[in-house]
Amino acid sequence: MRNRVVTFFTIMWSCTAIFATEPVVGPKNGSLVIVGGGRLPRSVVDEFVRLAGGLDQPVVVIPTASEGEEWDNKYIERSFLGRVGFEQVTVLHTRDSQVADTDEFIEPLRCAWAVWIDGGRQWRLADSYLGTRTEKELHALLSRGGVIGGSSAGATIQGSYLVRGAPEGNLIMMAPGHEIGFGFIRNCTIDQHVIARKRHFDLYLVMQRFPCMLGFGIDEATALVVQGDAARVIGDSNVLVHNGADLQDDPDRPYLTLHPGETFDLATRKRIASE
Repeated sequence: MRNRVVTFFTIMWSCTAIFATEPVVGPKNGSLVIVGGGRLPRSVVDEFVRLAGGLDQPVVVIPTASEGEEWDNKYIERSFLGRVGFEQVTVLHTRDSQVADTDEFIEPLRCAWAVWIDGGRQWRLADSYLGTRTEKELHALLSRGGVIGGSSAGATIQGSYLVRGAPEGNLIMMAPGHEIGFGFIRNCTIDQHVIARKRHFDLYLVMQRFPCMLGFGIDEATALVVQGDAARVIGDSNVLVHNGADLQDDPDRPYLTLHPGETFDLATRKRIASE
């Protein structure tokens, strides 16, 4: 398990490093579907199915952010993966990081092209999988061109800095010992349910502490689809971007609002003009 006392700057890119040596902030290969929680609109479901390669492709679902230990066929049938018609769904779950570090446990990931991470509390995902072969295999899936999707906690864990990671409650934005995400997007933090739960300004203090970091607040029923440096908004609502180079739409709001259909360049931190 990764050392919890590692400082933020040993696991994050500095401003100089990210712009001078690493032009791609998102994954170099593969795709991310990062959903802000709530209902999954058809546009988001269809996009995940398309990126997964179709309903006949094997997909792994990780329910670890939720409470409970029993994840049987009924759980799969109730999930959107079962309801939409995926034919090969495997549940991957443990609370034991040593189990998550074994060949047997990660085998389903080696056979899959797509992974979905369910919602709940993101600290449970971090405690089970950070620094294990499971985390490494998720990055390997992206490297071979696969897709990783997730909603709510399954969205926040995809960033490099973990917000709302305190086991004591989800109102704590920065929790020492629970500040590391999977880092599918580097130098980035991701919040969820932002408009539905009136969290518009919650990332502001995080941005003040880490002024080089990029922050995304994703609303419910909305997804940020990331491929390389392009982050495209789909779904029913908006994504709020903190520390974008375009500044903000309104001087009283410390964020830029992205609407469905708009695309954001992660490297330049600017909207990409629509053609």
